[in-house]
Amino acid sequence: GSRPAWVSRVLMPPGAPSDRIVIEDLHVDAVIGVHDWETAMRQPLLLRIELEFDNRVPAASGALADAVDYAAVAGAVREHAAAFSGALLEQFAEQCCAMLAARFGVRAVTLQVDKPLAALALDCARVGVRVQRRFDA
Repeated sequence: GSRPAWVSRVLMPPGAPSDRIVIEDLHVDAVIGVHDWETAMRQPLLLRIELEFDNRVPAASGALADAVDYAAVAGAVREHAAAFSGALLEQFAEQCCAMLAARFGVRAVTLQVDKPLAALALDCARVGVRVQRRFDA
């Protein structure tokens, strides 16, 4: 029988294209940190998201249903951030990568999460974590 288009994005043959959707400097707010002042408020995070998938299916069909909808990705990440309450960026990033893979059927996620208030406190331009996770079947 017929299988959903997202299955093709997950079950790709070796050597399949490494296409990416990139969302840069997505602003979200989360309760995150180890200090008391951090856990008493929502603070801004700045995200760079790269989602790896096979662009050939949506390119051929022209249908949003076959594509990774970047507006839906941004919304899902904002929802995740709003619901998150934890100490570490590492935990936030790991959970976010798993959520993106499960929800959008992408092959890999590269996620950079910067914490602007921590950078300000350290007198540097940026501070954060960058993780890359593969979800190939």
